[in-house]
Amino acid sequence: MNWLDDVRWDDQGLVPVIAQEASTGDVLMFAWMNREALQRTAELGEAVYYSRSRKRLWHKGEESGHIQKVHDIRLDCDNDVVLLKITQLGHEPGIACHTGRHSCFFQRHEGGQWVSVDPVLKDPESIYK
Repeated sequence: MNWLDDVRWDDQGLVPVIAQEASTGDVLMFAWMNREALQRTAELGEAVYYSRSRKRLWHKGEESGHIQKVHDIRLDCDNDVVLLKITQLGHEPGIACHTGRHSCFFQRHEGGQWVSVDPVLKDPESIYK
């Protein structure tokens, strides 16, 4: 049996994936993988996701240069969530979010509203051309 068969894929053939910074434990982003993306991630040692909006594989950093080096791939107890422990690399190391921030989870609930609490490290207009 192939190790990929142990993953509980949803009805669209996808599994949710959390990317966590290995050195700090910060949760950087959430994405999806299909079987091929998870296989390629394991082979390359770099994160490859499945873009639901583009309907294709997405090698993290293919446009931005913000590549995720994968140190560890884990599967949760229900076999339906993947955790990647990564190092965020690139021209501006430490930027995982397409908004130019360190993490995609930069909004915090405060007083009944969402407040941006983490700074933009680089203008996204200069990242994505």
